[in-house]
Amino acid sequence: MMGSRRHFLRLCAGTGLGFAAPVGLSQVLGNSVQEQAAESGYVGPYYVVFNASGGWDTTYLMDPKGRNGINRLYQDSDILTAGNHRFAPTEKQITAGMSNEDFFQKYGSELLTLNGLDLSVNNHTPCARYMATGKLDSLAYPTFPALAAACLGSDAPLAFLTFGNYAATGNLVPMSRVPYLQSLNLLARADYVEGSATHQYSDSFVNDRIERTLESQFEARVSQARLPRVERSQSMLYSAQTSSKALQRVTPFIPKEPARERLWQQADIALASFCAGVCVSANLSISQFDSHNNNDADQMKLIPEFLAGIDYLLRRAEDLKIREKLVVIIQSEMGRTPTYNNGNGKDHWSIGSIMFLGAGIEGNRVLGATDDEQMLVPLNPVTCELAPQDGIRIRPEHIHLAVRDHAGISGHAFCRQFPLSVPPDEHLKTFLQTKM
Repeated sequence: MMGSRRHFLRLCAGTGLGFAAPVGLSQVLGNSVQEQAAESGYVGPYYVVFNASGGWDTTYLMDPKGRNGINRLYQDSDILTAGNHRFAPTEKQITAGMSNEDFFQKYGSELLTLNGLDLSVNNHTPCARYMATGKLDSLAYPTFPALAAACLGSDAPLAFLTFGNYAATGNLVPMSRVPYLQSLNLLARADYVEGSATHQYSDSFVNDRIERTLESQFEARVSQARLPRVERSQSMLYSAQTSSKALQRVTPFIPKEPARERLWQQADIALASFCAGVCVSANLSISQFDSHNNNDADQMKLIPEFLAGIDYLLRRAEDLKIREKLVVIIQSEMGRTPTYNNGNGKDHWSIGSIMFLGAGIEGNRVLGATDDEQMLVPLNPVTCELAPQDGIRIRPEHIHLAVRDHAGISGHAFCRQFPLSVPPDEHLKTFLQTKM
């Protein structure tokens, strides 16, 4: 079978189908490594974006403000620190989830925070699109996790997983939605009756003959002269037929009992897919952060749930031995106003924050800032130090360019297809890591 697969890979290369490896990897990997990747699947790094959908209140998390009536739960003297991070005290305000105290104490040393991110608008749809893609004025651009999946592992069966929020793909890679662990189990055991581990539709030798027949048919097809569109269709058909076998690798990593918490469930599906080599990136999300009424109570319920979900993913990834391969982005589409409305809520605010941690990211850093009125302070793009007089307003396109660079995909054809309008002198060269 191995020899047959290698013959098949050579046929793909000869016909220009590019099936052997993701586009980005095929430029740098040798034939033997490409063949190994085809056998074992995508091996990382893995990209996870956490979305606090609706607009979080950053003053109750990583950008604390204890004066001017911006919050009603703590004073300036109550603000806490962990290394270089300043954060709002929440331990006494919450009944479930993870407190800021625990989160920053546990992850502050590897966490990068940017405060004072200019979102330019304050409506949900354009803000969510802007944060997800780095492009405000286009509906065509893919989100970063979709772009990373397309560049690094587009042949993975579940290359880009999404659980909500803005999830455009730019027609570069399929969008996969797997809402429940049972759904993943059914996908992974497509050859079994209702996902049962003991009742196959056909005996193993029958499945083996079916696979060999499909492979032989495909080899015969690609050996004939065909138009490029027909070749692409044949490649996609074969990929669909063989994906079910790749998905079987997921089963050892599916927890026996589903978690009750919604982010934990999403994390379990993403992590199982990463471990099986069938996924590159995942877009995780919980909603209801849009606290126009009763801001403090809503945020003190949702922020701890959100942080607990991040903590769960990182702990499970440690258990599964892929923690060092994760790159995690933590964001929301907007912030909340520095003043309360008549319903004790806060409305939309076009200045926000974003956090990062994971492979290759230098932690214990806080870049950017907002002033006592929650207005952003400009930043020097070269040094990433505050520069109120001659700095620039950091916007999502600056962040996305830096993240593309970090992922090593900036030069990829797909990234060139979706350029970001950032002048060269505004590139954040030392944003995610101080040493390039």
